[in-house]
Amino acid sequence: MIERLSPGLSAFWATFAMIFVMLTQHPIKALFRGEKRITQKISRGGRELIAGMVAGSRNMIGIAVATGTAGIIVGTVSLTGAHQVIGEFIEVLSGGNLLLMLIFVALFSLVLGMGLPTTATYIVITSLMAPVIVAVGAKSGLVVPLIAVHMFVFYFGILADDTPPVGLAAFAAAAISGGDPIKTGVIGFSYDIRTAILPFLFIFNTELLLIDVTFSKAVFVFIVSVIAMMLFAAATQNWFLSRSRLWESAALLLIAFTLFRPGFWLDMISDPYQRIQSSELIEMADNAPDMAQIRVRMSGEDFVTGEIVETTLELPLGNMTDGDGATRLDRHAGLSFRTEEDDRVFVDMLNYGQYAQEKGIDFDWEVLYIETKADRIFKEIFYIPSILMLALVAWLQLRRRRSVQS
Repeated sequence: MIERLSPGLSAFWATFAMIFVMLTQHPIKALFRGEKRITQKISRGGRELIAGMVAGSRNMIGIAVATGTAGIIVGTVSLTGAHQVIGEFIEVLSGGNLLLMLIFVALFSLVLGMGLPTTATYIVITSLMAPVIVAVGAKSGLVVPLIAVHMFVFYFGILADDTPPVGLAAFAAAAISGGDPIKTGVIGFSYDIRTAILPFLFIFNTELLLIDVTFSKAVFVFIVSVIAMMLFAAATQNWFLSRSRLWESAALLLIAFTLFRPGFWLDMISDPYQRIQSSELIEMADNAPDMAQIRVRMSGEDFVTGEIVETTLELPLGNMTDGDGATRLDRHAGLSFRTEEDDRVFVDMLNYGQYAQEKGIDFDWEVLYIETKADRIFKEIFYIPSILMLALVAWLQLRRRRSVQS
């Protein structure tokens, strides 16, 4: 992922590494232990390698069938444009509300994931539901990394295995326990639904997926996330250090939410972005550092529906050595612009098969304005009142527990 190499190349080298391990593990262990008959150890590794290849081929049969069937579904979706229809349907149902859109996508992912194996679930759900979040979210000004979108829909697709009436995991568990599969599924889903808040946090706080964070920041995010998850569990179970009162559970939920997404409160106080005139686009692209992106708000006619829509894009620029600002935008974003009267900027040329065209941009779309990150206080400042509130709840519950014990 760091070097931007293909998954196939990764699997290739991983396979060769495992072959090397299987052939050499027994001779190396025998050598360190001072054992003899190294030749027999080498032949043992060869036999285990052949047996592993046979077992791997057998295990891949089911996955290959599921993947092939899912490929037919993906091809049908691509040819018929079903994902666009679903996107428009969800957009109408949500009324443009971002949170409602995510809830509807989660429900659709639950339904689509019912009865499918894991590999097929991922292929089907990401082909159908991931473009919905990307397209509808961009219209609302939410630009999310694709890995976060995939994690969101995949989470709910896998959750369908424990969702009645088709929950395969519930039927497997009921077969072991001898219980009723529907009741098992209902109880299991009631436990799982408490963690359904996590995928939403993947969307609104990508630091939880360790996107664009340093090592020290990653450790800090890990510690804070563990604390937040424990507080969320305590709030939903009505028990922290002792049985929680209603307002204490609400306070724990509020604290957990703040720890998960402190930027929510900061966004209410100060806008995360400041707007710059679109006429400065080429100059900003010319001065931008290597691998930078320019966030723009654009408006134009949707090629499918014919309606005038708005969307937000983060135009990639590549390296400074690729040329001036106009060249970088043309080479990496696939866009050339022209400036008309009143300094209005429009798309003049569009390179098919590149970033902008894949995002639905077309000729004569207008760049409304440019967005740059605003100079604000750091969002972690809201951890301080959360910790103070947590200390208050802990002190009250400890005092109440001691009074009961005495």
